Amino acid sequence: MRVGIIQQANTPDREENIRRLQRKIRQLAQGGAELVVMQELHNGLYFCQTEDTAIFNQAETIPGSSTDLFGRLARELGVVIVLSLFEKRAAGLYHNTAVVMEQDGSIAGKYRKMHIPDDPAYYEKFYFTPGDLGFHPIETSVGKLGVLVCWDQWYPEAARLMALSGAELLIYPTAIGWESTDPEDEKQRQLDAWVTLQRGHAVANGLPVVAVNRSGFEPDPSGLTNGIQFWGNSFICGPQGEFLYRAGSEEVSHIIEIDRERTENVRRWWPFFRDRRIDEYGQLTKRWID
Repeated sequence: MRVGIIQQANTPDREENIRRLQRKIRQLAQGGAELVVMQELHNGLYFCQTEDTAIFNQAETIPGSSTDLFGRLARELGVVIVLSLFEKRAAGLYHNTAVVMEQDGSIAGKYRKMHIPDDPAYYEKFYFTPGDLGFHPIETSVGKLGVLVCWDQWYPEAARLMALSGAELLIYPTAIGWESTDPEDEKQRQLDAWVTLQRGHAVANGLPVVAVNRSGFEPDPSGLTNGIQFWGNSFICGPQGEFLYRAGSEEVSHIIEIDRERTENVRRWWPFFRDRRIDEYGQLTKRWID
């Protein structure tokens, strides 16, 4: 499978952001990409730095304008595209939703972000209702895609459930970065933890992982913080956590080839699924064990 990723620094001009994404998708398709993955909430700025009810006007239905636009592009180019959208499901009900567009332009499936953070500059609980579609891979012409979103990256349970449901790779559209007042050593620890944990998901589940982050600086409209410097560092690793590609902090569009047959071999060498003690894991469904 030839996977194209787009790591982009966005501006307040949503139409220009989308035009740039379209150009990059065309370039990746011309280079042989079969699957293209974009970053979390790729059409605009990461708006969750503040709580502002006017921002709900940016939300869209699914199907809607973005699925129509990128669906036409998927059909024209014959590629599968992973979108990340601010979904308006009903009045007062919104989700952070990934949508997979099939090669024929249809919607192959969607995933609503399950784990919703609420931290300074990441006020996502104000905007997003937790997902209710569960952890199910999306069937496409290029394979079963285990699509999750950003904060889901920190939860091994989510990766495991996708793997147990037959995902052939794990995909994480992402928007994560630093607040400038953190010291440099703390920034490096955060980045290292983010990369290490996702490589751990690859190892524990014997699956490739595709993590696509945004880059660039976005100011805090409220002025309460110094804004977010998104760290980029998008990467793809194989089923033993080995790096197949890793970006820096700048904008990137790149194609990486993934050998899906390797998953079967790695799982034969390291049969973690065989040796799981499912008879003893019942307490994982508890919040805490006293």
